[in-house]
Amino acid sequence: MNLRLLAALSFALALSFTAVRAAPPPVQSARVTVLSTMLAGDPLFKGIGEWGFSALVEADGYRLLFDTGLRPQTVLHNASELGLDLSGITDVVLSHNHADHIGGLLTLRREFAKKNPKALSRVHVGRGIFWSRGPGDDGKEENAAIALKAAYEATGGVFIEHDKPEELAPGVWLTGPIARTHPEKNYGTAGKVLTATGWTEDTIPEDIALVLDTTRGLVVLTGCGHAGAINTLAHARRTIRDTPIDAAIGGLHLLTGNDETLAWTSTQLRTLEVRRLLAAHCTGLEATYRLRERGGFTRATATVAAVGASYDSAKGLNSLVLAR
Repeated sequence: MNLRLLAALSFALALSFTAVRAAPPPVQSARVTVLSTMLAGDPLFKGIGEWGFSALVEADGYRLLFDTGLRPQTVLHNASELGLDLSGITDVVLSHNHADHIGGLLTLRREFAKKNPKALSRVHVGRGIFWSRGPGDDGKEENAAIALKAAYEATGGVFIEHDKPEELAPGVWLTGPIARTHPEKNYGTAGKVLTATGWTEDTIPEDIALVLDTTRGLVVLTGCGHAGAINTLAHARRTIRDTPIDAAIGGLHLLTGNDETLAWTSTQLRTLEVRRLLAAHCTGLEATYRLRERGGFTRATATVAAVGASYDSAKGLNSLVLAR
C-alpha cells in the first residue's frame, strides 16, 4: 500500500471517529426506578428494604435490569408491588460479584421465564467477576458468583464478559474496566482474588457501571462504586461523552467515609458537573446529606434513594415521602 493511500485511509478513520463522538446523544427519554435498597419510602407502598441494590433502567423503550438485590424474592416482590412487569426484559447488568447485587438473579430468571423464555436471559458482567476469592471461614468459595454461574446457565441463560466499553443499545453503555486515576479505596482491604499472576488484594477489578448518554447529559448507575465514585464518573465523561452528568444513581460506598473524604468527593462532584444525586445502598445516610450540603445540591436534587424512588430525564428525582 503506498503512503498516499495509507494517509488517506488514516484521515478517513480519524474523521469517522470524530463524527461518532460528535453525534447527538441518542437517548431522548430515560427513567430509572430503584427496586432494591435499604429504605422503603412511601407509606402507601409496602415495599421491602434490604442491604442490596437493583434498578430498572428504561431508555427510549429499551429496558434492562441493573443488579438484582440480595435476597431471592426482594426485587420480584418490589417490582410486583410497583406494577412493573420485568418479563419483557432480556438484558441484566451485574456490577460486581458481591451477594447483595446478584442474589435475586436466579429467582427472577426462573419466574419470568415462565412467561417469556428470553426474560433476563443475557447477563453482562465485567471481566474478573468469576475469579476465585478463596475459601471463607466455612471452607466454601467466597465468590458466590461462581456457583450462580452454573445454576443460571442451567436455565438457558448466558453470561457475557466485558473488558472494554460496550454499547448495549443506542446511548446505553457499559463502562468496561474503570480507570482508577484517583486514590479512592471504596472496598475492604482484607479480601484476596486469584488472578492470572496469583493471589493479590481484591480491589473488585470487575466493577463496572452503566451510562446513559442522554440529551440532558450522562446518567451514571453504580452498584457500589468500588472502583471509586469519582473515578467512575470521571471515566464516564472521558470514555462516553465529555458532558455534564445529569444524575449519579446507586451505591457510592461512602458510608464509612471521613470528613476529609466526603469534602473531597463533594468538590469533585462539582467539578464533574453532577446535577442530581440519587444515593442508594452503601452511600450511607449521613454521607448523602454531607454530599448534598457541600456539593451544592438541594433537597430536590440530592436525596437518599428508597425502593420505588426514581429518576426521570424530564421530571428529575422522585424521592417519595420518607427521603424528602
